Amino acid sequence: MGGLLAKSVLDLVKNADAPLFLILNKIDLIKKSKLLPIMQLYSELGSFAEIVPVSAATGDNVDRLERAIIDRLPAGEALYPPDYLTDQPERFFAAEIVREKLLQFTHAEIPFSSAVVIDRFEEPEAGSKKGLLKLYCTIVVDRESQKPIVVGRGGEMIKRIGTAAREDLERFFDTHVFLDLHVRVKSEWREDDAVLSDIGLK
Repeated sequence: MGGLLAKSVLDLVKNADAPLFLILNKIDLIKKSKLLPIMQLYSELGSFAEIVPVSAATGDNVDRLERAIIDRLPAGEALYPPDYLTDQPERFFAAEIVREKLLQFTHAEIPFSSAVVIDRFEEPEAGSKKGLLKLYCTIVVDRESQKPIVVGRGGEMIKRIGTAAREDLERFFDTHVFLDLHVRVKSEWREDDAVLSDIGLK
């Protein structure tokens, strides 16, 4: 299953111009004798600039990861000011927060080949201190059998995903959020330029 999952993710980034890193997290929870075969398996699935096992919890190998990235950065003038945190739009972070909750609650039943598309992003009215941000999102899955998993019995699962995502969105945007979620099946969404553009992969 792990190999199939990695292959699916690699299909999305195989044409990237930048160096490709594979970061294996949670090494504090696995013995070294089991880690090495996992690294070997993933190394056969793609051409990586480097495979770096880390532990976000303990900080192990994070310095190695930072160095690996810095060593491959092109020389030149800074592209952004020192206090500039990201070049990604707010829509990107909104979609990622929803997708994080989707994967968290559906676990292995929904693969990483799912996507979240922001259909409408309506910002609070100008001048309102604590206005209402309205988000209308579509969760895209590639098989018909995955749709009832996301929706759940009586809509229980999608409500759970929506509630957890809305709480994180309100903290992130520091405003009240109305979140509307729908599920759509699109078997070849990774070949759809419109979907890829919406999720920032094109």
